[in-house]
Amino acid sequence: MSKKLHVIGELMNNSYARARKAFHHRDPRGYQELAKLESALGVDYLTLNLDGTQRIQVRRQEMLDFLPDVIPAIQEATSTPIAFDNPSVEYHKAALKHYDRTRSGAPILNSLAASREHLDEMVELVKHYDTLAVVMASETFVPGGTAQCLNPEDSHRAAKHFVELLVTKAGRRNDQIIIDPGLAPVGADTYGLVNIGLDAMRMISADPDLKGVHMLVGLSNFAWGTPREVREDLEKAYLTLGMEVGLDFALANPEKKPAPLPPDHPMVAKLRDALEQGRPRDGETHETSGFRQAEAIMSICREAAAVDL
Repeated sequence: MSKKLHVIGELMNNSYARARKAFHHRDPRGYQELAKLESALGVDYLTLNLDGTQRIQVRRQEMLDFLPDVIPAIQEATSTPIAFDNPSVEYHKAALKHYDRTRSGAPILNSLAASREHLDEMVELVKHYDTLAVVMASETFVPGGTAQCLNPEDSHRAAKHFVELLVTKAGRRNDQIIIDPGLAPVGADTYGLVNIGLDAMRMISADPDLKGVHMLVGLSNFAWGTPREVREDLEKAYLTLGMEVGLDFALANPEKKPAPLPPDHPMVAKLRDALEQGRPRDGETHETSGFRQAEAIMSICREAAAVDL
């Protein structure tokens, strides 16, 4: 694990109560406090996601109206660059228009994906504003539309397609491109999606045409739904496995101090074994091996609960 882990702080996201409160009141100072907190914790980038969640409804126009106020406020509070996270090209147009790169350096546009409307316009924004770009390699183009990648080969092809697109159409270098292969909640992963992501990163790392690209996961997805006493160790154990195959970016809560566990840590061995259980044996379906993996994860959770008692 020679690469450094770059953390994109995710606290300015309406999934978190402090961000929801700040957005509800349209309070730039609330975002300034979160930005300063995350910067003090050493994040490399600050994500800004104003989208709705199960707890708050947000219309697109509400986001667009707030961006001209909140972005300068964040940049006044810290020089840490911002990662703009939204599927809408209009969001990125407004965000990048009001972002001052002379204060904070290059921003990140998150994210390009096969299913995005106005994908060509997003690529043009990457070129025009000279941004880094996150590419979703969990989706691929199929005749007549798009589909989820259900094997590492599809994810590798999706990554290769977007890297070629960004190099030729947006003038990006490989090291300005961040590939997100997707990360499923391991407690509910009965199809082997976590292994597909790891295998895809391994293939991307081995491809000479993709040398230099970065790889990212949304870390908070991984241990969603698992008991609190095991959640952080599971996340950190995943980072250990991910960084072995090329992972070097994580969208994460910096208050949890995200970092890989030592390779010989017991949780790393347990997670490695559980994921190995999720690989189909001869004649097996993904569902059969997936349920075996789920049982192994449940066993890890039960052990942690017993120790906590």
